[in-house]
Amino acid sequence: MKIGITCYPTYGGSGVVATELGKALAMRGHEVHFISYAMPTRLNGFIDNIFYHEVEINNYPLFEFPLYSIALASKMVEVTKFHDLDLLHAHYAIPHATSAFLAREILKSEGGNKSEIKFITTLHGTDITLTGLEPSFLPTMKFSIQKSDGVTAVSRFLKEKTQQQYQIDKEIEVIPNFIDINKYVREDNEKTKCFRKNFAKNDEKILTHTSNFRALKRVQDVIKIFNTVKEKVDSKLILIGDGPERSECERYSRELGISEDIKFMGKQDALVELLSVTDLFFLPSQSESFGLSALEAMSCGVPVISSSVGGLPELNLHGETGYIAEIGDVERMSKYAIELLTNEKRYEHFSKNARKRAEHFSEENIVPMYEKFYDKVLGM
Repeated sequence: MKIGITCYPTYGGSGVVATELGKALAMRGHEVHFISYAMPTRLNGFIDNIFYHEVEINNYPLFEFPLYSIALASKMVEVTKFHDLDLLHAHYAIPHATSAFLAREILKSEGGNKSEIKFITTLHGTDITLTGLEPSFLPTMKFSIQKSDGVTAVSRFLKEKTQQQYQIDKEIEVIPNFIDINKYVREDNEKTKCFRKNFAKNDEKILTHTSNFRALKRVQDVIKIFNTVKEKVDSKLILIGDGPERSECERYSRELGISEDIKFMGKQDALVELLSVTDLFFLPSQSESFGLSALEAMSCGVPVISSSVGGLPELNLHGETGYIAEIGDVERMSKYAIELLTNEKRYEHFSKNARKRAEHFSEENIVPMYEKFYDKVLGM
């Protein structure tokens, strides 16, 4: 099958999942064409049947803002025609689903052998729960979902939220996010021992959080939790990622007088090594449709303490793989953390459960679900 994938090429969950899906499909013999304004960050290394097509946007004085949606639709048309694509797959609805709809209609109007091209939209989270609800986007968003030939969502929560908020009766298939569990596995070697020695010279416990440092990730809550935990358990905090809230979080850690115990790592590719030295992972988000970073931690045998929002309870099983608490309940999250870090037997049980749970979301289990859905949409 020849598949065109459009996604945001940045570090966000939707771009990561779309890129990993494309790579996995290519390894299974499909021909995959990425169509975006920049090379996806996870698209590293050579794979024979993966191709990248950059969307070029010309600046013209008349237009105050770049017309990316139109340029993307035109590139989708071009790639579909000249590479004989069978299917377009838009990850993150705004504006990719709208561009895919426009591309499909252009190809239909032109006739020819690509006049029946189908497109699938995968909903990832904030495209539905945040940006899509903006009055300036909502009608277009609803239209694009309704006109998709197939729609998937990464959690049951997101499926139900979409149907409720947009009042649509479109069938939505739940296909969860996935990871390569052979890559995300806890390592115990000289490199990770060196990592741990650098972060925790006196063998303190290591707490970790990964995000894009947006307000809804509530990174300051992680710092508040850590401030309480370190009073009872010798510990260090690693914060991975970057974004608009990072400076304020650095200021807040200095204000609390704990900045020496916190490492702001910025964006990192060595996630497996960092998770391999982590004892507890925190995700106290205000909104989280799945929680890919939590899944990556769980795959490395790290118990997770998270908020109870969105799709997180579908992934992080309370009292089995970690704990969940209400948004902003840093006191309860701190209590859970101290409980796990001071009870070795329970910690080991949770750690094993976390890895076992992550195996349900393996590439081997989830990618065939996409292939089956493609066949269904194409009527094969």
